Amino acid sequence: MGNIFAGSEVVQIGVQIEQNGRDFYNTLAKQSKNPKIKEVFGFLAKEEEGHIKVFQGILDKTQKYEPQGLDADQYYAYLNSLASESVFTRKDKGKEIAAGIKSDKEAIEVGIGAEKDSIVFYEEIKKVVADYDAKVVEEVIGQEQGHLNKLLGLKAQV
Repeated sequence: MGNIFAGSEVVQIGVQIEQNGRDFYNTLAKQSKNPKIKEVFGFLAKEEEGHIKVFQGILDKTQKYEPQGLDADQYYAYLNSLASESVFTRKDKGKEIAAGIKSDKEAIEVGIGAEKDSIVFYEEIKKVVADYDAKVVEEVIGQEQGHLNKLLGLKAQV
């Protein structure tokens, strides 16, 4: 099979997504005048901080991984394309995006998109980590789905 790539590279992208998510929600919590939105964004920022620690723990243990059933180069290209579609994979992008948001509704929409992107990406991360770490990633996915539901509920209120 082709080249072996480090599953740790994929998990590191997960760390970056969570850091940007934390910064995004923290910035929005400070910007909003709506107490409910401040509360939800503050909560989401704390959750993302917890996810950073989870992925950092996985990163500390992740070994080289060779994808099964696909050419490694092809799989790596797929993961890179998934990551490149998410604006939250670029360093310091969370704060930058939040600073440009003009309304609470826009903030919620961007948050919804980011949570969806994260869920898709984390489903792929599960494939490049050990089974016991995949269970932890599955828990993070569940929390991200909860974040998505929270944002959808907030959207209905705004």
